[in-house]
Amino acid sequence: MFNWLPTITYALVANFTPGPNNITSAAMGVLYGYRRSLPFLLGNTTGFYVVLLIAARVSNTLLTAIPGIEPVLRYIGAAYILYLAFNILKATYVFEDEEAKPMSFWQGFVFQFLNPKVIIYALTLFTTFLAWLVNDTIQLLLVLVPLTLSCFAAISTWTLFGTLIKRYLGYPRIRLAVNIILALMLVYSAADMVGIV
Repeated sequence: MFNWLPTITYALVANFTPGPNNITSAAMGVLYGYRRSLPFLLGNTTGFYVVLLIAARVSNTLLTAIPGIEPVLRYIGAAYILYLAFNILKATYVFEDEEAKPMSFWQGFVFQFLNPKVIIYALTLFTTFLAWLVNDTIQLLLVLVPLTLSCFAAISTWTLFGTLIKRYLGYPRIRLAVNIILALMLVYSAADMVGIV
């Protein structure tokens, strides 16, 4: 019988720990609140499902055909995450409501295809924990539902966190501290991705 505990543990840790999805969701919560961020979150979640589905279909073939691609993806992903960290570090969170527009459903959807953490997560998931599942379409589609709900729970939690701290960001020291913490979390995520920590 398949042991689900390691898979569930991996999925929850990967979904709830800092990464581009969660940090961006927290920033969206700060800037726009949960309700205005919801289209982005739904697009993000839908993109997550599609990325998992694609990864399940190509994981074995890709890693067999190009065994050296995973480290390359890690370094490209780490560079992208550091770019996000730099942008969050200098964020001011000062926007006029008329000018500020939250990211859309489609921006959230496309974001997943540019998110190296999700791609590496998905490839790892389907080349290790769920390798037995990739050729069974019905079971695969069913298993992707709770994995995707876990993603939505994680980004919603981070968005709500951002919404809760929004009122304190008018104070320059608090704003700087929040920016530094979020940026350092992304730096840690990049370092962990390439095996430095």
